Amino acid sequence: MSTTAPTAIVATATAVPAHSARQPEVTRVLRRLFPLHGRRMDAVMALFENAQIDNRYSVYPVEEIGVRKSLTETTREYRRHATALAREVAARALADARLAADDIDLIITTSCTGVMIPSVDAYLVDALGFRRDVRRLPITELGCVGGASALARAHDFLRGFPDARVLVVAVELPSLSLQRDDTTPANLVASALFGDGAAAAVLTARGDRPGVHVLETLSHIFPNSTGALGFDLHEDGFHSVISKDIPAILKGEIVALVDRLAARAGLTRDQLTCFLLHPGGKKILGAVEDELGLAREATQPSWDVLRAYGNQSSASVLFVLHEWLTRREPPAGSHGLLAAFGPGLTAELLLLQWS
Repeated sequence: MSTTAPTAIVATATAVPAHSARQPEVTRVLRRLFPLHGRRMDAVMALFENAQIDNRYSVYPVEEIGVRKSLTETTREYRRHATALAREVAARALADARLAADDIDLIITTSCTGVMIPSVDAYLVDALGFRRDVRRLPITELGCVGGASALARAHDFLRGFPDARVLVVAVELPSLSLQRDDTTPANLVASALFGDGAAAAVLTARGDRPGVHVLETLSHIFPNSTGALGFDLHEDGFHSVISKDIPAILKGEIVALVDRLAARAGLTRDQLTCFLLHPGGKKILGAVEDELGLAREATQPSWDVLRAYGNQSSASVLFVLHEWLTRREPPAGSHGLLAAFGPGLTAELLLLQWS
């Protein structure tokens, strides 16, 4: 049994851009954009209609999504909107944690839908008043697993520095890279799923407030899967790489991974009752549910986030965490699993306990 001291997630916050669109509106706009006809167009529209997404947010109005822009223009827009959303969500999380910016010892930021140097956390230092000696850890290439990985690395840091406080910020703007001329299955699936948003969490090693604690973490890279998920960077921006084999890859090992994580705390998988799964899409959620034998009640917040926001890459699992902390009240002592999956193909699992 593990003797690792738990860390506390004391606050979470979410933010979305000003523009939103119902899935039928998005479908209507993209029907005009994609150079497809006949049965192939009908198949793509069915993909949108069956994605189990009702609404998505974006930095542009829906009518402007897919307008051709150079990589220079897209990067400029990414910097402007990412810094604004990151500032908003960080300020909310700090306020909810009843902390000032200069109380934070480490900022971990994660994003995979744009590139900016210096990273977004550097802009937050001046904007919100963080200390000049604050540590910074920007994560860029972990994709959808980034939010869970940021929580896990915060936990690692707090084990070494138990008096510290950590702010995690995830901001993703996939709408900036919608590729209207790319009709590969991967790009069409990405266009049907992804939405913009930002989320934040504050963690400490001080369990003096009721809430949820991180007990253990587990990272795993699936063998021979580097081509399953990711981005290719072309002259016009990011192009999605998404393999239809991802659900099958996850199903092959997810049970053993969860069993191993639970065992580190002297638990069995049957003792986990709360499942905070990254809403990467209905096939991924369904595959993990089926393999772990989960009832929908145990994963409903993940489906709710998918329906209300789409897949927001690294921010999505933090949206799910926020749903659990603000809308659910598991009994004290309940154990749960937070899990996300990203390029690598990588899984990041966190064992949680409510107090």
